[in-house]
Amino acid sequence: MGILLQIADTASKAMTDAAAATPDKITLGSLLEKGGWLMYPLYILLAAAIFVFFERLIAVRKASKIDTNFMNIIRDNIVSGNVSAARNLTKNTDNPVARMIDKGIQRIGKPIDTIEKSMENVGKLEMYKMERNLSILSLIAGIAPLFGFLGTIAGMIQLFYEINSKGFELNAIAGGIYVKMITSAAGLIIGLVAYVGYNYLSTQIDKTANRMEAASTEFLDVLLEPTR
Repeated sequence: MGILLQIADTASKAMTDAAAATPDKITLGSLLEKGGWLMYPLYILLAAAIFVFFERLIAVRKASKIDTNFMNIIRDNIVSGNVSAARNLTKNTDNPVARMIDKGIQRIGKPIDTIEKSMENVGKLEMYKMERNLSILSLIAGIAPLFGFLGTIAGMIQLFYEINSKGFELNAIAGGIYVKMITSAAGLIIGLVAYVGYNYLSTQIDKTANRMEAASTEFLDVLLEPTR
């Protein structure tokens, strides 16, 4: 019984000392500094994720902007036989839909299958342009948590090595474990940010792709109208 009381008293004293040594408040900056050198790759991944997200967001938003009357004007010009006016409109409009329709106008007079194939090829090229570098966000979403876990494992190995060398000290463990978890938390947060950004951009690209498909179908319908 006396031994148990002595152990309990020692543990209580160690926890009190650890609490006294730990500041009441800790800033985010000082907390991140405790993460060790593996925080630097995580910082790089975070910066890359933010840069790619906003660079792609600007590009996708620019590609998705199109006048609601664009296809109506194209239809009126094609039906009236004013192909040159329709071509001028597409050349002066900077978005994927206009470039795809422009290719279709250039192929007017050829078989409808040839026109459709030419427009489809342009559409694939425009999709590639919008999706360029998007895979970087997917990669960051996958490897950032792994970097975090690697930092935690390396920290825990170091902590247990110190325990093996210096002996069991409760305050050392209590003060060390939370520090070793910092990289894991940072990696998970960065991975989550990259994952959300990737899915948001993918959704916006899909919306633009649907507009391109709808415009292509409408254009082909215009070409087929005189033969109905």
